[in-house]
Amino acid sequence: MTDFIYLASQSPRRRQLLEQLGVSCELLLPGAEEDSEAIEVVLAGEAPTAYVQRVTPLKLDAAVARLKQRGLPPAPILCSDTTVAMGRRIYGKPDDAAHAESMLAELAGHTHRVLTAVAVQYGRKRVQALSVSRVTFAPMSRAQIRAYVATGEPLGKAGAYAIQGKVAMFISHMSGSYSGIMGLPLHETALLLQAAGLKI
Repeated sequence: MTDFIYLASQSPRRRQLLEQLGVSCELLLPGAEEDSEAIEVVLAGEAPTAYVQRVTPLKLDAAVARLKQRGLPPAPILCSDTTVAMGRRIYGKPDDAAHAESMLAELAGHTHRVLTAVAVQYGRKRVQALSVSRVTFAPMSRAQIRAYVATGEPLGKAGAYAIQGKVAMFISHMSGSYSGIMGLPLHETALLLQAAGLKI
C-alpha cells in the first residue's frame, strides 16, 4: 500500500485536482532527452476519441520507462490527456496568440466536446477511463476574443481556453465533468486510484 502517486503531467491544475481528493503526488516529468511533443502528434484522419485513448497510454508507457530509468521507488503512476473537439476536428494547444484567436472564433457560438482520458499503472496492471463533456460558447465578438487572448490564459491550453478562468463568462451551457474539462475528471480518477489500492 502506497500513500502517494507519481503524476506524469506538467499541468498545475491536475496537481491541484489530485490535492482536492487528498492524494499526494510526486511529479514524474520528461527529461530533456525525451521528445514528449512527438507523442501528441495527431495521425491523419484520426477521430478525437481514438486520439485521446491512444496518446494517454503512450504517455504512460514513457512515464513507466522514466521511473525505471531513474531508479525511483514504486508507486502508482497517473497520466492524463485532454482534447477539445468539434465534430472530428481536434483543437490542441495554440501555437501563438493569432492561432488562439482563430480557434476561439471557430468555437464561439457552438457546442464542442472535451475528452479527457486518464490512465493509471500500478505494478503490472493498468486501468483507464474516458470522460466526455460538452461545452457551449455564446457568440463572441472579435474584440472579446482578442481581449481574452491578451490575458495569456489560452496559451498552453487545449482549445485555447481554461474553463476555470475568465472565459467562463462566455460559457452558456456545460454538461459532464467540470474537473474533466479542467484536465482531470475526479469521479473517474478516484475510481482508478481506488482500484490501484489508494484509500481516498
